[in-house]
Amino acid sequence: MNTPKELGYRMPAEWAPQAAVWLSWPSGHPDCWPETFVKVESVFAEIAAAISRFEPVRINAPASRHEAIRRQVLGAGAVAALVELYDHPNDDVWCRDHGPLFVKQRETGKLAVTNWGFNGWGDKFGPYELDNKIPVHIADTLGLPRFDAGMILEGGSIEQNSLGQVLTTEAVLLNPNRNPDLSRSEIEERIKACLGMEEIFWLGSGIEGDDTDGHIDDIARFVNDATIVISREPDGDNPNHRVLAENRERLGDFRLPDGSKPEIVEIDLPEACLAADWRLPVLPASYVNFLIVNGAVLVPVFGQEKRDGNAVGLLGELFAGREIVPINALDIVREGGAIHCISQQQPA
Repeated sequence: MNTPKELGYRMPAEWAPQAAVWLSWPSGHPDCWPETFVKVESVFAEIAAAISRFEPVRINAPASRHEAIRRQVLGAGAVAALVELYDHPNDDVWCRDHGPLFVKQRETGKLAVTNWGFNGWGDKFGPYELDNKIPVHIADTLGLPRFDAGMILEGGSIEQNSLGQVLTTEAVLLNPNRNPDLSRSEIEERIKACLGMEEIFWLGSGIEGDDTDGHIDDIARFVNDATIVISREPDGDNPNHRVLAENRERLGDFRLPDGSKPEIVEIDLPEACLAADWRLPVLPASYVNFLIVNGAVLVPVFGQEKRDGNAVGLLGELFAGREIVPINALDIVREGGAIHCISQQQPA
């Protein structure tokens, strides 16, 4: 069987035109969000409403919850005609990681779904059986062809431009809790073949408190084909300082396909977000966990006037022409992720 790459498919960059953004709604499962469920639903409604100002928001959730979810989202100011609910039961909310990775045929524009395995970030958290079925449900609902990758991969562990280049981290993709029987080169070839990519560039580790082992979407993101924004920790005594400095040093060797260097812009992490008596004493908060949508960028903020303001201002300059929509993500990041982690864009 031909691979997606052989058939002319490639995963578009996030800034390419989108048909919709998918969310997996908080399910109410007793092991998920036991202390913050009500707060988290409110933030999800705010995010869904914000997305609906720019494009359709498509929500995975069991049918029994659709009416209540729609009320919440509309109560948050969503555009009613652009809120779509699908009977796709889920375990948890991290659609970036358990949702489909869409690829697009470059000649015809046709879409397909690549279906990667999801194992709860190395079997740390469960259940995840329903989450693992989400890509199949979406492909079937949309009537799209599906390619099963035969490998564990979370969407938050890769970051791509439109030139076939992928950024990722060794701490995640080479972790034996994902694909212990695959070598580095085999993992690279599987990603290239399924997502239509040409190059995998490896950074090292992720930030403190990251349950994923170090997803790239908290560390480094493409703003456009030739610009990368990377997290920085200015406090030399903070454990993130060394990790992020090493990633920045590695990125100095990254070249675009024409041999030129990309512009690399550093953005400070928020000050440490502490959570006393929580399983994550230091939350993995990062401003680069933003979501690009049609005409806007949804940016996580953390109740820190100075650093939030600096981050919003810098991203506003980098995404000139797009509206910057700040959303307080503290209640979500208590469980380990922010706006990018809960979303998955569907290309137009």
